[in-house]
This record gives sequence, C-alpha cells and structure tokens, in this order.
Amino acid sequence: MFKKILIANRGEIACRVIKTARKMGIKTVAIYSDADRNALHVKMADEAVHIGPPPANQSYIVIDKVMQAIKDTGAEAVHPGYGFLSENAKFAEALDAAGVAFIGPPVGAIEKMGDKITSKKIAQEAKVSTVPGYMGLIEDAEEAVKISNEVGYPVMIKASAGGGGKGMRIAWNDDEAREGFQSSKNEAANSFGDDRIFIEKFITQPRHIEIQVLCDSHGNGIYLGERECSIQRRQQKVVEEAPSPFLDEATRKAMGEQSVALAKAVDYASAGTVEFIVDGARNFYFLEMNTRLQVEHPVTELITGVDLVEQMIRVAYGEKLAMAQSDVTLTGWAIENRLYAEDPYRGFLPSIGRLTRYRPPAETASGPLLENGKWQGDAPAGDFAVRNDTGVFEGGEISMYYDPMIAKLCTWAPSRLEAIEHMRDALDGFELEGIGHNLPFLSAVMDHEIFIKGEMTTAFIEEQYPEGFEGVELSEDALRDIAASCAAMHRVAEIRRTRVSGRMDNHERRVGKDWVVTLQDHEFAVTIEADPMGSTVHFEGGGKVRVASDWTPGDQLARLDVDEGRLVLKVGKISGGFRIRSRGADLKVHVRSTRQAELAKLMPEKVAPDTSKLLLCPMPGLVVKINVEEGEEVQEGQALCTIEAMKMENILRAEKKGVVSKINAGAGDSLAVDEVIMEFE
Repeated sequence: MFKKILIANRGEIACRVIKTARKMGIKTVAIYSDADRNALHVKMADEAVHIGPPPANQSYIVIDKVMQAIKDTGAEAVHPGYGFLSENAKFAEALDAAGVAFIGPPVGAIEKMGDKITSKKIAQEAKVSTVPGYMGLIEDAEEAVKISNEVGYPVMIKASAGGGGKGMRIAWNDDEAREGFQSSKNEAANSFGDDRIFIEKFITQPRHIEIQVLCDSHGNGIYLGERECSIQRRQQKVVEEAPSPFLDEATRKAMGEQSVALAKAVDYASAGTVEFIVDGARNFYFLEMNTRLQVEHPVTELITGVDLVEQMIRVAYGEKLAMAQSDVTLTGWAIENRLYAEDPYRGFLPSIGRLTRYRPPAETASGPLLENGKWQGDAPAGDFAVRNDTGVFEGGEISMYYDPMIAKLCTWAPSRLEAIEHMRDALDGFELEGIGHNLPFLSAVMDHEIFIKGEMTTAFIEEQYPEGFEGVELSEDALRDIAASCAAMHRVAEIRRTRVSGRMDNHERRVGKDWVVTLQDHEFAVTIEADPMGSTVHFEGGGKVRVASDWTPGDQLARLDVDEGRLVLKVGKISGGFRIRSRGADLKVHVRSTRQAELAKLMPEKVAPDTSKLLLCPMPGLVVKINVEEGEEVQEGQALCTIEAMKMENILRAEKKGVVSKINAGAGDSLAVDEVIMEFE
C-alpha cells in the first residue's frame, strides 16, 4: 500500500481524505495558499507545503506548483478531492509521467467523461438515455441564441469542463441566452481554464438523481445505489439523500446498469458518479459523469457501509474490488445538509468573515456497525448516526476566494422520517456565529411538507420561496412553547441579576410571576409557577405549558423539556429579551412586566433609511464589469454591473427605471456588503 499521499485540495474534502488515510496507516501531505496558512486541513496533515497566493489560479490549480510539492515531499500518490484539478487530464498526465499514482480514473476516462460534449456522444453510443441538445462547440453569443431557438426554450447553458454549478445558466429567452453564454464562458475560464460552452434542453419539473459507481482496473464495476439531489440553488446542490424517495427498484436497477455500462465503455477505474434528470414518469436522461468523488458521497457511505475514499486508494494501488454487485445492500436512510457561508435572507449571496462561534453537534458512531467495508448484521430499530464533514474551526475565517461550504451535516436512521427527525435535532444544536449562513433555510426545508413527502424537484426553492427566503412563520402552538420557554428563561436570568446586585434577599419575590411575551406579531400574557424541578407557565385565557431545563444565563444553546416534547433553542441576548432561532425561524422575543409592555406599545417604530436610489453591493466581492455610465437612463431589469464572489458571477440589475447620477466603483474594485456601487437621480 502507498506510504504517503498528497491531497491536492483544501477544506472539508482534504480533511475527509486525511481521516481515511490515517485509518489505513498512510501519511498525508497538505498543500495550502496564503489564505489557508492556518486552515484545518493543514493542521491535520503530517506535512504541509505552501504553494502560492490566495486565488486558486495562482495556487491550487497551478499544476507545476503541485508537482513541485509532490517532488519535495516524496508523495507516491495524489488524491485530488473534487473541484480544482480533480478532473484535469493534464494533471493526471503529469502525475503519470512523474511515476506518481493518481487516485482517480485513467486519463482517457477523464478526457472522455470530463468533457460533457464528448461524454454525451459516448453515452448515446452506449445506449444511455440522453437529454436533447447541441453537442458542438459554440463560438459566440449570437450562435448561442440561434441554437437555443432550435433546441427550444428553456435551455441550459453549461461549461463543457464545468461542475459544482460553475459556468451554468438557464435561459428562457434570447436576452438571457446572450447574457448567460457570456457569464458561463467567464466563469468557466476563471474556474477551470476552459471556456467551451454547450447547450441542452432544460427539462421542467425535473428531479436530479445520480448513481454512484465503483470500478477497478481489472474490468469489475458495480453501482452503490442512488442519491437524490433535487434541492438546489443556482444549480448547486444544498440537500441530498440516499436512497431517493422517488425511485422504484426497477428504475434504480436500470439506471445503475446503464451507469456501469457507461463506465466500462471508457475503461473507468475509481469512484465516479453518473448524473441523471428524472421526470415525473421516472423516465431518466443522462446529464454527465463526474470522474471524481462527489461532495455528497457521505450519504452513500452511510447506507452501504463502503468507505469510498478507501476504495479509491485501493483501486489506484491496483487492487481488485473486494465486493460484487450482489454484495451491495442499501440499509436505512441518510440525509446530507450542506452548510454554506451564505445569507438565505439575501438570495443566498456569499458571506465572509470570522467564525466567532463554531460548535457542531457531536458526531456519533452509534448506529450501523461496519467491518472491512461491509455491514455486520441489521441496524437495531431506533438507532441513528450523526456525521459532520468539515474543514473549519472556531476562530477561523471564511475567505472570498473559495467555495462557501462550511460543513456537510449528515444523519442516518433506519427510516427516512427518522433520519429527517435526527437532522432537525442536529440542525437545532448546530451553533454558528460571525457570518451569514444557511442554517435557518436548512431547518425550514426539513420541516417543509413537500420535502417530508419526498415530492421535491429542482425547482423547489424557486417555487416555494418565489420572493426569496424570509424565514419561517411558526404555528401558534410552536410560538406558545417558545414563549413559555423564554418566560421561564427570563425568570432565571432576572433572579441571577438580582442576586448579583445584592439589593434584596428574596430574589424570587423581587422578580415576580407575571410577564408579557411578544414574538412574531403574537403577544402572550403569562404567569409562572416555579418549583425545584422547573416551571409551569399559565397563559391568560387558558392553557399551560410545563418547562424544565438546566439552561443558565449566557448559554447560547438551550435544551428544554416542554410538556412531553423536546425543544432546542439558539439563544442570543437583546435588550428586554432574547434573539431566538429555532426550526428556521429567527425571532426577537421580548419578555416584559405588565407595565413595561404597556409602555412599549407607545414607543414609535424605527424607520429604515431610504436606499431606493442606491445600488448596494449585496455581498463581499470583486467588480468584474460596470455596464452603464453616469447620466445614462436605465430600464427596469437592465444589467448594471457584475460582481464576482466565491468563484460565481452575479449580475446586478435595475429594479426600476432611472438615471445614473454617480458611479462609485470600477472594474477590479473589492467591495464590502452594502457598499454603494452607484447612485440614481
């Protein structure tokens, strides 16, 4: 077996590979840019090599620099992770020429399957169902418009060498095809060094389902079930699960067999993924093959018991697969939520900054037992597992230079509904502060009726949140539970405050029993009866809630027993109450005495400043292009400028007709959130 491998990547996937290498007794080498000098993957590896400035095109994807790191450390093999150089045939060729093993497929397979145009032609020859589209290269925007009309709108404009949602646009008309073509080319060039573009029919109401394949260099190939990846934003996955709640066994078998046939057609050897669009009648169409490990691979590992990274390493070393198709068993259900540094309240725009608090839920190995990559017996009923793949730590920084992923939180349980419930608990207990993040959105999805029923499509976010995600409106019963909990917590905080002041001996009498709790446009008048085991909160007009907890003031996570249920709240202090986050809702909860509540109603509301005549930068980013000039009249929907952040281009458009009076930024400028880009008359 290899004695030392270099990981040509960063972040959580580099950490993930290091964990398996350690288990196998293999030493690891990390590479890092200036921005990642103190990154977690650098701390975890046995050795680390600096390779350049923060931009990936000056560090992580510069083949010569990576090859020099390999030479300097004597690494025998390289695992590329995903993204960066993972599907770069030139990199694989350089490794082969240097006598270094590539922990991935052969160069020929990368070239054939990594290029989406070529892969579709090969898929057609291998009798795999494919989406209608134009396979040839497209020279310019006008040709893109012509082809789009021939294929028929809507169309998907995609980078041939793309992946991870980069270089991808949906166009519904000529103008969008023209703009989408140019943005896709720019993103493709910046992210992959390859700006070739192709166009295919965009199938409405689709489901995105992919098959995991595993092949060796001895002609053996198997599939390890499917993953449902339909919940996406900007064509990038957010929630994945395995198996799919939509497929039947016959469709799974057909998709799996076609996927293996495609892999064998290109002499594939390693882990790979064949992606399909599946319509409502379970007709499936080949999209692409990713010749690398997928971000969402943990859910497959959780339901099959197969360590895919270990299998990739063993295949690269020349070993035969230790399992056949008949050995593959799908046990239980697994769900993955991608935690991103992005603000769901601002259209999922990227967020950067320091993680002032990062406390993920505890990982647990309770659940299915694995030995030698295979299940050992049936998982006992009610068992579960929590897994968190991450590459960050408390106090670390989220940079503008790389993908905004913070962690991949996974749960496994014997059934889908149990896996969802454990995911809810895990999300509720995930403490994260300092940056914008999508935890509230993920919690909302786990409680959404369509997701619970398993009826989501790739249009889920656009259809369910057409005006953008604005948080969750909790039911009155849920608000009553939170109100009762906050009243009990406020009482504890007030008792502590009076003890610290030392102004009275009978602290509980001073605090009192009667309170008014306001939250999310609801007001509850309550009376608290406390005892050594907790509090009974009585509501004016009838009803009561029993609350018990060991929460103490200052704790940012409160775990409470509320009547017969369990409630987990993220707690922040605000004047006169708490900022509470629970199940996708972000609430300001005020707990006041009766007199304070009366006076609060007399206070004038604070009016937000008027920004209607300003174009503000919605995220930290780099100005790529200013499309207008001072004095120019612009129309509603007209492109004003392009901002690049975390490898994605974002076109900012005019919300209404107006005249540009002043432009405060130019191409190449780095801007902060809410910095004024231009002003209007």
